[in-house]
Parts: sequence; structure tokens; C-alpha cells
Amino acid sequence: SPFYSYEVAGLIDDDPRKKGLKIRNVPILGTRKDLVTIVERERPDEFLIAIPSASPSKRERIVKDLRQYGLPIKTLPGLWGILTGRDSLSKIKVLEPEDVLFRAPVSDRASGLKDLFEGKRVMITGAGGSIGSELSRQIASFEPEQLILFERHEESLYKIDMELNNSQGTGVRSQESKIHSIIGDILDEKRVSEVMERFRPQVVLHAAAYKHVPLMENNPNEAFRTNVIGTKIVAEKAADFNVERFILISTDKAVNPVNVMGKTKRVAEGIVRYLSNLSTSTKYITVRFGNVLGSSGSVVPLFKEQIKRGGPVTVTHPDITRYFMIIPEAVSLVLQAATMGNGGEVFVLDMGRPVKILDLAKRMISLYGYRPGIDIDIIFIGLRPGEKIHEELFNADEMIGKTSHPKINMVISNGRVNQNIVEILEKLQEGSGLES
Repeated sequence: SPFYSYEVAGLIDDDPRKKGLKIRNVPILGTRKDLVTIVERERPDEFLIAIPSASPSKRERIVKDLRQYGLPIKTLPGLWGILTGRDSLSKIKVLEPEDVLFRAPVSDRASGLKDLFEGKRVMITGAGGSIGSELSRQIASFEPEQLILFERHEESLYKIDMELNNSQGTGVRSQESKIHSIIGDILDEKRVSEVMERFRPQVVLHAAAYKHVPLMENNPNEAFRTNVIGTKIVAEKAADFNVERFILISTDKAVNPVNVMGKTKRVAEGIVRYLSNLSTSTKYITVRFGNVLGSSGSVVPLFKEQIKRGGPVTVTHPDITRYFMIIPEAVSLVLQAATMGNGGEVFVLDMGRPVKILDLAKRMISLYGYRPGIDIDIIFIGLRPGEKIHEELFNADEMIGKTSHPKINMVISNGRVNQNIVEILEKLQEGSGLES
């Protein structure tokens, strides 16, 4: 190929009738059952999985067959990247953890999303973060009238601004949409008011938050200020400026919380529920989900870096599990949940089965062509401050209800919202010197 320094030794196909045939002079060498003989004869340097539309179960079977040879495994981009224009069939890449976890593609149910975002003024807080930037990409594709990206970190805001405004880049920006990249802090009440008064957003997605559990254990005041007071400011201003729909991005760590981050997000959920009871014009909705693959501070990029350095790979506890979802999938479901709510709902995304982190570490090591425990060691370093062995998706006083979407559930709560929660927070804020 003129584009790659690859010599294709041959093709594998599960149909035994195709053995011996050629495609562009490249022979079909046999089926996966013939792999041992084929690998010994051809001595390949790596494998390429060239079926991006394969079902999750089929991809897993293929990877299991290939893993035993200790060679790098590469793949074509997934259907999501191809359909959104961010990837093309020519982009060969190393098989990523997103592929390892084998989540099935999400139906985007575009009609409902277009109704919510097309021609609307949409504001995203924390727009430069892992979730916020993906919210920006996907919402931009639905042609909002204006997209207001609110972010306090200059570099991350610059990156998403350049991406969305580069017509040769992602291709998601509509010429009909105007993108406004605004530097600002959700704790700056005056700044939040200025931005909302200027743009009059109809939909606000609140993704700004501190989320790193160990860091927040050591910085509880800042966690409280941003996750609680910041949410209170943005949510109250949404009512003041007649925002039609406010969506809080929450976390499974808010369920029976044992750490500072989880407790602050639990209070943030309470604020949104309380304001929903008061509001007659703004629909307040919360969407709760677990870990997303590839986000800053998550275990996946940490494992990648450790593997590239030759190990060891560090796991906190041999039994620890987490729910995982790829960022585009999580955001797609958040947006679909946003179309469902009538105000006051807490939606919980179906995260699939919990993943054992030790198994994830072993699978990632294998994906990079190494043998776990032989080429690269795995060591246990102990649970970090505030860390659970297993996360939960529902509180003890909550029951699960179904929605029209198979991957979106709704919380049915038996608990009452503290009617004085905002007043209590204001007293706490004043008493602790945490002025906004």
C-alpha cells in the first residue's frame, strides 16, 4: 500500500469454502481454526481485525483466539467514529480498551435529539473536559442556533473551540450554528449571570465538577465549593433566566457515598431535585453514570502509560470492580435521557456488567502483545483514600424504573428532598468562609 508500510501475509475468514481464494492477489489462508499452522508458517508481526461492524461477542472471540500469540492486535475504527466523520476506514489503530470492553453500539435516536437541540441556544459548563467536550461535539452536530462553551481552563477550551470551528477537522460544526467559547468559573456568580443574560440559553448541561476521588479527599473545601456551591449557582441562575431544561451530570459515586467527591455530588443531586420542586418553568434533570474509558484520571490511560514503560501495572485491590462506558456512548445516552425528563427525574445509565480491574489490566497487557505476570508484572498497592471495592448505581431508598430506552433507567425514590437544603447550604457557605 502507498499509505502504510504493511505487507499483507494473508487473510483469515471463518468460511472454510473461501480458503485458497484471493482478494487483490492476497490469499485467504484459512479460518481461525487454522491459526496455529498459519502463524507458524507466515510469522506475522501483528494482527489486524478488519471487521468494525462485528458484534461485541464476535470481537471478543476473535481477540481471545489472537491473544495467545503475544503479537500486537490492531483494528479499523469503530462504527461510531466512522458515522460521525471523526474516523475513516483508512485509519488503522491499536486495539483500544474501548474495543476490549465490547459494548454494543448505541442507537442515537436522532429525531428526539434534533427536537431538543436544533435551532436552540445551548450552554455547556465544563465544556473542555472529557464529558463536556464530547457533549459539545455531539450537540454541535444537531445544529443548535448557538453553542455556549463555558470553561475555566484556557487550554482545554482552546482545543474544543479549534476542533469545532475547524471545518476540515471533525466536520460536526454546522454553518448555521454559532459557537461561543467563554472563559469563566461556575463559582463566579456575576460571570454566570452575565453569560446567561447575554446568550439566554434554552438548555444548560452542567458538566463542570471535580471528580478525582483521592485528590478531593485531600481538598474537601474545593470539592464542596465547585461541586456543591457551583452547582447551586448555575442551577439557580437557570431558573432566573428561564432556561427550559437543566441537566446535571452526576456519578455513581453519589450513591451511598463514602468519599468527599461522592458526597458533594450527592448534595448536588439534592439541590437539583429541590429546585425542580420550586420551578414552574425550568425542567431539572439529573443523569447518573459510572466511569468513562479514557477520561483524565481514569485507570485506562494510567494502565496504558504503565504498559508503555514496561510495567509494573498497579491495581489497588484484587477484587475491585468498576462500571465502564466509552465517552461517546455515555454522552449519547445522557442526551437521550435529557429528552425524556419532565422535571425532577434522576436517570441512571445502564452501565452493563461491572468490570474487574485486575481482568482489565491483564487484557490490556495482552492487547499490547505482552504476557501478564511474565513480561509485565501486576502489583497491588492498596485501596486509595475514599475508594470503594464495588460501586453502586442506586441508593438504598431508591428503586429502578424502566424508560422507553433499554439503556436508560429512572430512579424511583422513597426519600424526601430536604426542603431547606438551599438555606442550609447558604449557612454552611457563610460559616466556613466559602464565599462564591
